[in-house]
Formats: sequence, C-alpha cells, structure tokens
Amino acid sequence: MRPLTRSALRPYVCPSCRSSKPLTRRRFASQSQPTSVPDIYDVVCVGGGPAGLGLLAALRASPATSHLKVALVETQDLQKARSWSQDAHHFSNRVSSLTPSSVSFLQKIGAWEHLDTSRAQPYQEMQVWDGETDSRISFDWSMETSPFEDLRTVATMTENANLVRALLARIAASGDENLSIFSNTTVSSIENGTNHPDGPDLSAWPVLSLAPTASMPAAQPSQIAARLLVGADGINSPVRHFANIATDGWDYNRHGVVATLSLADPETPTFPVGTKTAYQRFLPSLGGPIALLPLPGNNATLVWSTTVENATYLKSLPPKAFIAMVNAAFRLSMADLQYMMRMERAAATSEDPHEDELSWRIQHTDFSRVPPMVNGVQEGSVASFPLRFRHASTYISPRVALVGDAAHVIHPLAGQGLNLGLGDVASLAKSIEYAVNHGMDVGDVLSLEHYTADRWATNAKIGGACDILHKLYNVPGQNPVAWARSFGLDVIDRVPFMKAFFMRNAQG
Repeated sequence: MRPLTRSALRPYVCPSCRSSKPLTRRRFASQSQPTSVPDIYDVVCVGGGPAGLGLLAALRASPATSHLKVALVETQDLQKARSWSQDAHHFSNRVSSLTPSSVSFLQKIGAWEHLDTSRAQPYQEMQVWDGETDSRISFDWSMETSPFEDLRTVATMTENANLVRALLARIAASGDENLSIFSNTTVSSIENGTNHPDGPDLSAWPVLSLAPTASMPAAQPSQIAARLLVGADGINSPVRHFANIATDGWDYNRHGVVATLSLADPETPTFPVGTKTAYQRFLPSLGGPIALLPLPGNNATLVWSTTVENATYLKSLPPKAFIAMVNAAFRLSMADLQYMMRMERAAATSEDPHEDELSWRIQHTDFSRVPPMVNGVQEGSVASFPLRFRHASTYISPRVALVGDAAHVIHPLAGQGLNLGLGDVASLAKSIEYAVNHGMDVGDVLSLEHYTADRWATNAKIGGACDILHKLYNVPGQNPVAWARSFGLDVIDRVPFMKAFFMRNAQG
C-alpha cells in the first residue's frame, strides 16, 4: 500500500480527456524483489535505441539537467554499437529519414558533430504518384527561397547505426559523473519500492531489478530506483505494462520489405548537380507503396510495403530477379506487376525469367519521371518487418513517461517514425529541464503533463493521417475512391499554398 503522500493521493488525470480515474499499477516481474536498498537515480531510461540515447544526450547537454543522476538499461551490447563501422560502399538496411527539425535537435544537443556525415544523404526533391491512375505530385525543396540551407532540404537519410554511434559518442563526451549505462543487461522486474526503515521511502517509486549476465560488471547493482522511469523500450514496452497504460491499434497484415540497392547513372540529369530525389509509387493492387530513398553515391534504400505473401515471394528471389521486380514496380502497370508477382522461380541451373519478362513488357509501357534503374542489391540486405499501428492512451503515469515506439508505432509510408520519437525526446527533455529550474519533482505528474499535452495530439494526427493514406491507397481498380485520391493529388500539385503547407509539415 502506498503512503499517504500528496503524489499518491492525487488522482491520475488523463491529458487527452481530462477525466479523473484511479491508477493501479501492474507488476512487470519474473522474480521476487530483494529487500536491499536500491541505488537511486533521478532518471532511468529503459531502451538504448535512438530515442533512449537521444534523451540521455539531451539531459547531459543542458546545463540545468547535466547534474541529474541518470541511467540507461539496454539488453544489447552497446560496445558493438560504439565500434560499428562499414566500408564506404556498403550500407545497413536499417535507415531513417531525418527531418530538418530532427537534425536541428541533434545539432542542439551536440550529437550531429559525432555523426559520420559522409554516410548521410540530404535530398531536396520528391516524386509521388498513383500506380493505378498515374496522378502525381512533385515536391522540389531546392527551389525554396529560404535563406537557411537546412530548410531547402526535405530530409537527410542516414543509417540507424550511424545515429546510435553518434549519440553514444556524445554521451561519452559528457563525462561519466552521475551517469550509468547498463549495457547487455535485462530488466527482470519493475515493481513499486518499499519503505525502508533505515533508508528512503520508495513505495511510490519504480524499482527495477537487473538480471545478471555473464558480462555484467561485478560492481553493477542488482536494483535501481527511478524518480522518473522512461520507457523507450519498443512496441511491447515492459515499462508501459508496469504503468498499466493501455494502447489502441491493429496490425496491417502487411510487411515492409527493405534492401540496400545500387543505381545506374541517369542518362540526363533532370535537376541541378548534387540534387537528390526520393521516389514513391502507390501500388494498391499489391498492398502498399514502394519507396526508393537516396543514399550517398549511386546507392539507395528500398522500403516496399506489401502483403505478407508478396513479401515472402520477394525475399525468396535470387538477386537478379529481385532487381527486376523493383524496377518493374516503378514502371509497369498493376496487371503486369500482378502477373510478375505470380511467376514461378526458375531452377537454380537455368536463367531466371523475371529479367526477360521485364525487358519485353517495358518496351510496351509508357512511363515518365521514374528513378534510375536499379542494377545491384547488397548481399544480405533484403529483409522484412511487420507493419502495425499502435498508440498509447497517454504517455505519462506517476513517475513514468513513454517515448518513441513505446508510445506510438505508425505506418512507415511517410518516414516519420523515428522523427516522432526524437520529437518526444526533445519535448520530454524540455519538461524535465523546466521542472529542475522551478524546483519541481521531475517524476511528478504535474511536471510531466506538458510533455503529454505537447506530443499526444501531434503524434495522433500524424499517425492517423498515415493510417488513412494507407487505407485510401489500398483500394485497387478504377472506382470513385481512385478518382477522389487522384483529384486530391492533382489539386495539391497545382495549388501553391497547399503544396507549401504539405512541404513544411514534411520537414517537421
């Protein structure tokens, strides 16, 4: 039972509906909790991805919060992330599109200077079109009149591993005072603490039990208590489960196929030298859009949202057949693509038929403004992941806050997932900074309310828009829905202020 403290007596107020309801914690536990007094931290973050590391870097970068005692718990070996490296001609298939606002945040906290910018690729132009009706819209940020260079860029592509390594380097540069990083460590339980007779009253605080591993340092504590516990621990967040925060959502029954590709040089450059273009084509008959996003050199990353069956088929193809399917997806009609998606794979000893089929069909197809032909796929880079929508009912609970995928997961068609997580981190760090400057408890609901009020509606709007677009562009055939979405694309493309509105929102 909790002591009768002011924080415990205050009913939880849902920021979205402002209605009071009693809060009951769930235990996230797999073992009983020891009775020793745990080490106490101001902020403990579970999850060492870009969101969790971004929060630590932001707290360490601010003079107001740099003195806080903070910890991060991550199940993976972060030493491998610190030493990650790739040669200049190979790129990871886990790549994100950082908006100018995300880049600005990373610059503000001092992480951008640690990023290997030779492996990052800004792009200034986008071509988006409907594979059923061929209605299209083009965005060209290189023509923007803004005096600031970053505002003439729609986004910057970089590998997630490059970003994680940069954030770890920034955190290391801040020194190790009041900082603990528990790498290769599992949280075996999260429970409310107890009132220790010879120590602090932690009955309203989350206490984490850390599971011992072979690589765990001898001096690492078995328990840590958090004044504020931050869940950056993904879609199946144990921190969210502990806080008894519900989520709404559904699975799309779609997979995102990713790969690292090499491109042929375009015969005649359409845009100024140095300008990079992203391409996205909606394929309603195949279950989702295909996108080709630029990487340094003549390289690109592929994200193809399609049915589970199609994803399995694509992953089973040999490299030349896979390349032919990607080139076909940007050029051929829906009927041609459906036919090629059902073609039998050739035996290993014979020529695969996909290339010949594409060559024959492309001679009888009219197309324009398509990406350069794909001529190579990096070995081992073809993979897939399930597509889902999730949104937490709130992002906060007494002494708990959620960021990134623990709070929301959206369809990747707009490339906003990581950007929303970094937006969460920037807002939460600002709320913690405000609480410290005004002598408030960083884990109290009053200190956290501004964070959830700032981010919940924003993320719901973007996630909802992506969900609607996904459903709208999954209606195949020539029908009123197809006509309506084509009309919408044409109107946006021809009305300057509407196009400018979408361009600025895309920049974050």
